[in-house]
Formats: sequence, structure tokens, C-alpha cells
Amino acid sequence: MSVVEQHARAHIVTDTLEEDDGAVPVVLRYDPGRDPRRVLMRLPGTGAREWTVERELLERGLRTPAGLGEVRVWPCGRVQTVVEFHSAHGVSVVQFDTKTLARFLRRTYVAAAEPVPH
Repeated sequence: MSVVEQHARAHIVTDTLEEDDGAVPVVLRYDPGRDPRRVLMRLPGTGAREWTVERELLERGLRTPAGLGEVRVWPCGRVQTVVEFHSAHGVSVVQFDTKTLARFLRRTYVAAAEPVPH
């Protein structure tokens, strides 16, 4: 089992920002040896933020609205997926290209030697 790491660009919207600052780099990371059920989303650089998401929740959210605890995922049109994080500090909304998340998830199933869900 190997670690899967993918760099992506996403739009970050929080309840403390009034406008979208454009796409920012996000690191998607899956380490099956550490936690085979979750993926990490990390904003690099100063003010870095990290979120942990259930891999199955992310997979479901590509097709239909899904939520678990403080995380919600849903398709936004045909080409975007939204991941929403609730915390004591507010709400953060991260918008990804669906193809990017789907490609990353396929790679995680290969790394974990599991069948890819359809």
C-alpha cells in the first residue's frame, strides 16, 4: 500500500471572506497505512488549513448530496463538487473540479488494492 498525494486547485469560500480570491493550491493526500478510511485536504503555505474527509463520503458526494458530522459534499452542476466544513471557527466551502477528485479517488483505491466503486 502506497501513499497517494495529488496537487489540485480549488476555490475556497468561507463565511469570513466576502469574495472569492480565485483558485488556490490544495494537496489531497491518502495514506492507507495510517487511516484507510480518510483522506486529507491541506492548504499549503502560511495560514495552512487541514481537513479530514471520509473517503466514502467524498465518493458519494460526487454523485449526490452527502454528509457526515461536520462535513458535507455535493455535486455542483456537471463539472464541480463542493466540500463544506463546519467548525467552531465558521464554515469553509471548497469547490473542486469533479474530474480532479474522481481521479484522486481512483488512485486511492488502486493504492489500497481495493476495487474501484462505480
